[in-house]
Formats: sequence, structure tokens, C-alpha cells
Amino acid sequence: MSKRDYYQVLGVAKNAGEADIKKAYRRHAMKFHPDRNPGDKEAEEKFKEAKEAYEVLSDKHKRATYDQHGHAGIDAARQGGGAGGFNPGDAFGDIFGDVFGDIFGGARRGGGRSQVFRGADLRYELELDLHDAVFGKSVEIEIPKLSECETCHGSGAAKGSSPITCDTCHGSGQVRISQGFFQLQQTCPKCRGSGKIIKNPCDTCLGQGRVRRVKTLSVKVPAGVDTGDRIRLGGEGEAGRNGGPPGDLYVEVSVSDHPIFERDGAHLSCEVPVSFSVAALGGAVDVPTLEGHVSLKVPAETQSGRVFRLRDKGVKPVRGGARGDLFCRVVVETPVNLTAEQRELVAKLDESLRKGGSRHAPREKSFFDGVKRFFTGEA
Repeated sequence: MSKRDYYQVLGVAKNAGEADIKKAYRRHAMKFHPDRNPGDKEAEEKFKEAKEAYEVLSDKHKRATYDQHGHAGIDAARQGGGAGGFNPGDAFGDIFGDVFGDIFGGARRGGGRSQVFRGADLRYELELDLHDAVFGKSVEIEIPKLSECETCHGSGAAKGSSPITCDTCHGSGQVRISQGFFQLQQTCPKCRGSGKIIKNPCDTCLGQGRVRRVKTLSVKVPAGVDTGDRIRLGGEGEAGRNGGPPGDLYVEVSVSDHPIFERDGAHLSCEVPVSFSVAALGGAVDVPTLEGHVSLKVPAETQSGRVFRLRDKGVKPVRGGARGDLFCRVVVETPVNLTAEQRELVAKLDESLRKGGSRHAPREKSFFDGVKRFFTGEA
């Protein structure tokens, strides 16, 4: 029985790249592997066929020979000792090592390199008041973290000594375990993935290569930050292990509530109490902003709840864009603690206003007219 074309076996074009060939083989291997299809001879044959095709097409020299001479060229090379036979166990090992290694993060085989571990990222919650969040400032924070041991410089070994290569994994940090048909790769239990053994531990860090310290950092908070924003300080996280790089520190901003202003993105809002006389006759009131007081002109007959907009009195966003506005909501304040004379004056004013009817209180009349229609069912 003649062999099928290797490109047809994997379902790829003749100009397919290495990534496409590997992807196709992985798909076939997962589908037809004998362990997934116990007792299925047809699936086993398809797996062997895909494995053979992958061995040739993933090797640029074998692929060139195949493209020029076809199966005859590959058979001739094998007869001359250029390739070995098929072994199901080896094939599955190749799948894990060559195809799935990038997925599971396994160590490279045969490299003899120990694993390095990046330090953990850290998070710090920084609470700011509104003024500091809007205009920015520099703050000092204290971060407890694992830092590189200054005595052994992170090696974990006592002065005058150095770690030795692990005799179990031979420095790779990984070991292979055979479980029947499978070959699995896992972290070396002796050196815990470092690839090294410390015979004489450092007295300061007790062989860990890191010690816990409190470090003081200066953080420059940019103007315009808001709750939920993060400031990244690269390399200020915990120290790495076995020569790995340090992690990062993320400062998470939380802006505390302000007694006057509420913030909505780039905009600010506040309530402005206005006396009855100013609301009725008009006038000017002082309005606070984050940069000082400004005068707000209140027109005559202003109703409670009316909102005035002060442009460019809000926040300049940290990521750029136009500065926000300040929205002032007028709240007409009812006089309290009136004297007898003041009560009499208010009563006289009310009597005079009522004589004018709805001309002085149009909203009151429209409200009660609406209530009347609701209860009487009038349209």
C-alpha cells in the first residue's frame, strides 16, 4: 500500500510554515492518539501516519529531501541511518516536549538550564483626598516585601560557597516520569525547579536568597487620577528566585469622599444654598471651587434645583482631554428661627402673593390642577 502525501496527511499546503505544521500535527495527535482511542487500530494507524509526516515536515533538511525526492528520498535516508523507527511512547513524549511545551510551560529538554522564577507583583492601596487627586502630588509609601539578600546576593549560599547542580534533574529543574504509555514532565522534587542544591545556606536568608524588608518609595501621583486608576512601579515588586527578574508594584488609587464636591469623571458638582430673597430678587453668591471662590450670578425668580454650569472648573483628566466643568445646583433655603416680627412680615408677603393668584406661583397651580384631574378622571 502506497503512502499518502505527508502534506495531505496533516491537511496543510506545501508552503505551510512551521507553526501551521505544528498546529495541524497537534490536532491530529489529540484526535487519533491510541490512549484516546483504546483498541481502535484505525486511529492508531492514523496517529502513526501523522507522527511520521510531522517528523519529516518539521525538520527542514528532511522536508527539503521529501519535497525533491518524495517518499523514496526519505526511505533512502532511513536506510542509511538518517531516521529511527516509530515508538508510541517516544511519540507521545515528542508531543509533550515539542508541540505542547509552549502550552504547559515545560522546561526545554537537553538544554541543561535551570528554571528562573519572576518575583510576585505587589498591590498597594493609596487613599487620596480630592484635591491631591485633581492636582497630583508626591507621596511616600512603605512596602513590606521579599528583597534580594544582600549577604549572598540572592544565591542562597553562604559566603565563599555557591549552589551546586541538582543531581536529580541535572540542572534542568524538571524531571520526566513514565506512567505506562505516558511520559509526563514535572518540577524536580529535590531542587523544586531551581536546578540547584544549596549545601551551605546563607546565615542571613537561610538559603532562600530573599529576606523580608520594608522599603520606602516615593510615588509621583499624576494630576487627574480617579478611583480605580493604577500606577505601575516596574521592578518594585518582590525579588525573583534563582536569578529571575523582580515583580512590579501596582499602586491602586482610591479617592475619599469630599464634604462639598462630588466627582463624575472630569466633572464636579455641588449644592449651593441660596436665600429666599436672592432667589426671588436675584443677586450674586460665592461658590467654592478647588482653586478658590468665584462669584455666581443668580437671576431673579430662580427656582430651587436649578443647575448652573461653571466651565473649566472641574478636573483635567489624567489621560488627556478637555478639563471638566463644575455644576452648581441651587437649593433655596427656607428661613428658620423667625422672630415674631419676621413671622408677621412673611405672613403679609404671603397674603400679598396669594392675591396675585397663579401669576406668582405658576408651578403650584399647575401641580394642583394635575392632582385634580387625576382624581376626577378628567383628560
